[in-house]
Amino acid sequence: MTAFILGIVISLLLIWAMRHFTGFTSQKPDEYVGNLPTFDMHRHLSGELLCEGMIFGPTGRVTSRFRATMKMQWEGPRGTMDEHFIYDDGSTQDREWRLTLEDNGAIRAEADDVIGTGRGTLAGNTLGLRYRIRLPESNGGHVLDAVDWMYVQPDGVILNRSQFRKFGIKVAELFCTIRPMGAQHA
Repeated sequence: MTAFILGIVISLLLIWAMRHFTGFTSQKPDEYVGNLPTFDMHRHLSGELLCEGMIFGPTGRVTSRFRATMKMQWEGPRGTMDEHFIYDDGSTQDREWRLTLEDNGAIRAEADDVIGTGRGTLAGNTLGLRYRIRLPESNGGHVLDAVDWMYVQPDGVILNRSQFRKFGIKVAELFCTIRPMGAQHA
């Protein structure tokens, strides 16, 4: 019995170590310092934007695709991003992010479905953001821990990858591109 319990404890420690030292959620902003192009929120997340992406379920399979139009406006260090999503099943969703850039490169992010305040950091060509989000009641109303990483590319396109976890278990992942409205890409 002792060996069984010891095996469980060792397994849990290994899972914890892997999650904290490897993989997507273990990224740190300082790993990207100096990477070019430098992510400039006022330049790269400004004006009218087009977002296209997909959501993966817990098994890694695509569960939904979406297209969104976004409008980002800045007044000094404060910005508001209005988002309008259209999903492949015809449903829609409107969201508003309220962002505040701090002098040290930190970011505060708030939205009506975010519990408390999300916290993020700009570093090199990346923006990392962590927050807790409450899903709509139509999706169970669950509260999930979210980790977003945005990577600006040399042509200004932003690649966004997000993971959502409940009790530390990945339940969904999102991948999308964000680019200025009307920008043509091959």
